[in-house]
Amino acid sequence: MRNEMKSEHDPAPAKEKLATIILAAGKGTRMQSDRAKVLHEVCGNPMLSYSIELAHEMGSRKIVVVVGHQAEEVRRQYADRNIEFAYQGEQLGTGHAVMQTKDKLEDFEGDVLILCGDVPLLTETTIHGMLQDHFSQGSCITVLTTIPDDPSGYGRVVKGDDNRVLKIVEDRDAGDAEKKIGEINTGIYCVKKAFLFDAVAAIGNDNVQKEYYLTDIVEIAGRRQQAVNAFLAEDPLEVMGINTLDELKKASSIMARRRSDTP
Repeated sequence: MRNEMKSEHDPAPAKEKLATIILAAGKGTRMQSDRAKVLHEVCGNPMLSYSIELAHEMGSRKIVVVVGHQAEEVRRQYADRNIEFAYQGEQLGTGHAVMQTKDKLEDFEGDVLILCGDVPLLTETTIHGMLQDHFSQGSCITVLTTIPDDPSGYGRVVKGDDNRVLKIVEDRDAGDAEKKIGEINTGIYCVKKAFLFDAVAAIGNDNVQKEYYLTDIVEIAGRRQQAVNAFLAEDPLEVMGINTLDELKKASSIMARRRSDTP
């Protein structure tokens, strides 16, 4: 399926222990369909398939998909895959979604890659680079970022003088100075498992949406003197989340073009 993403290098974390969480619980109201958003197809495959395949390609020892809307349909679709499922009954934010996987990863020790089930264009090359950077720098958290033409609507990445990430501020919570920042959060991370669930448990919901933002673990890491770094995805289209039928059509066009360009 992912011949457009094959490369000559070995999986990035071959010498490291890696698990992957894929967030796939959303309904996708703007898709104008009752079908789970992640089951909408990009070039003949449900978009969730691309994230699952990427997790396998990166050498994940365990893959946990967080399901919610039409959970049973998603489970049936991937019943024959070597993955596990965690259920998010209420949509209370990305931090809440990650917490639902705690029991599934209780016996795992290593680092956790967090992917989004509605980002099908993400390439092996980018995630390979992100993981290599994460391991080589000994980061507690690595945030995949990008710089789109228009950052409005996205969480801004606030950095210190040493270029370390201090916090991520959601657009609706951002002040005027923060809204001028061009680098945004893509919602994709690599986090040390020993830190992840303890930090997620400490997240509050004191924000406009009253949700538990996974992004808050960045500030928690800073308070605990843990290193948080950013890894830049050069092409903003690669990390585009699919929320509408127009975006689905655009992603399919990009994927088809990639495949036609692959020898």
